[in-house]
Amino acid sequence: MRANIHPKYFTAAKVVCSCGNSWTTGATLELVRTDLCYKCHPFYTGEQRLIDTEGQVERFLKKLDVRQKHLALEAERQLEPEIVDVPLVNLKLGARATTALTKEGLLGALAILERLKTSGDAGVLAIQGFGQKGLIDLKKALRLNGFEVPGDAPEPAAEVADS
Repeated sequence: MRANIHPKYFTAAKVVCSCGNSWTTGATLELVRTDLCYKCHPFYTGEQRLIDTEGQVERFLKKLDVRQKHLALEAERQLEPEIVDVPLVNLKLGARATTALTKEGLLGALAILERLKTSGDAGVLAIQGFGQKGLIDLKKALRLNGFEVPGDAPEPAAEVADS
């Protein structure tokens, strides 16, 4: 064995807890300082308290606070859905229908929906160069992009036949 590689062992090392309790034991240090001992640890005392070692409880509470704020923001976001206007070119209508709607000044899905709400199908069909096929394609494109087209009848619920 090599000489002088082992640490010095103190048979009467003093251990001091942060609560003030102290005792002697054997250790490689003359004085050992601890945060907890059998007199102050919640497991042994029966107390229900959080022990903050190196600020861990504070960090946990900060993370918990950030999470609560994030959950509150998510709940607000889900309450009011955001309606985003889709440009006319993204609806992928035919060239003739796109040109007719552009000349009329209807450049987005929200403007087209507003026209459909105010004047119905007849108001959109009155646009020069825009016909029935364009209206059908337009409504399909609006539905595919998640818009609720005015004038659509809600689908009836399937009735269960009694035997």
